[in-house]
Amino acid sequence: MEVKRRTAKTLVGRLSSVSEQTRTESLCELRLISKNDPESRALIAEAGAIPYLSEILYSPSAVAQENATATLLNISISSREPLMSTRGLLDALSHALRNPESPSTAQSAAATIFSLLTVDTYRPIIGSKRDILYALIDIIRNPNSHPRSIKDALKALFGISLYPLNRATVIELGAVPALFSLVVKDERVGIVEDATAVIAQLAGCEEAGDAFRKVSGIGVLVDLLDLSTGSSGRTKENAVSGLLNMVQCGKKDVGEYVKEMAAIVCNGVSDVAENGSSKGKMKAAELLKLIYTGPGTNQQLDKVFRDPR
Repeated sequence: MEVKRRTAKTLVGRLSSVSEQTRTESLCELRLISKNDPESRALIAEAGAIPYLSEILYSPSAVAQENATATLLNISISSREPLMSTRGLLDALSHALRNPESPSTAQSAAATIFSLLTVDTYRPIIGSKRDILYALIDIIRNPNSHPRSIKDALKALFGISLYPLNRATVIELGAVPALFSLVVKDERVGIVEDATAVIAQLAGCEEAGDAFRKVSGIGVLVDLLDLSTGSSGRTKENAVSGLLNMVQCGKKDVGEYVKEMAAIVCNGVSDVAENGSSKGKMKAAELLKLIYTGPGTNQQLDKVFRDPR
């Protein structure tokens, strides 16, 4: 362990060298060590690397940016607190998202943010950084974005949206049209699944009603549950979750409209209730109960589950 600590100190010390070649070589080695040796991540952070790595994110050098963001990502897997306690780290990640010298820089920056968001207490802090939110949304709505960048940005937006008070801000910054555009136009299953996961979270706030209406979002979620569309199991579960959240969290008129629309694809909802994950089954069953409120509810539910599909 002591050898690893000395190595980390030596490499971090070289990040302040006046020689660009020395700095680059040190960066590449730090990236490699932090990738392959989990024990070294905390040691690199303890050696004072994070302020240097943050500063390098402003570099016009693609190689420097790539290696610095990748190293920060690797460190974040094991040592998140040192990153969040470093002044200016989030601003540097925001810059890397908005001004990446290569796609891999944006990917690592978004992935680092998602890694930090696994800590509940960091979600409101990161969610208050509107420039980060806007940069992530800009990635998913840019047709020229790399698929991996889109997936990493979607995962970060999902983590941000897990904190209820962040959802209205994400919607305000224009995420809803971008997300539904991906669902409607993108044929890549993984991206559609990740986009609907974010949509399901955003549906859990009152502001979602108007935003979804403007892009016919409820109709899109309903279509995803139509058994003829061939949506993946995860996509259908996300659609159920989104509709359920809108009924539970939206205004009364929105909730009633959602229930009417969801009733059109009750077979799709019941399919999730029967064949989904344990969490998906629970949400689908709850949505079915909300759809069929009133006299004869139990009989109607029984009929839904017995109908051939």
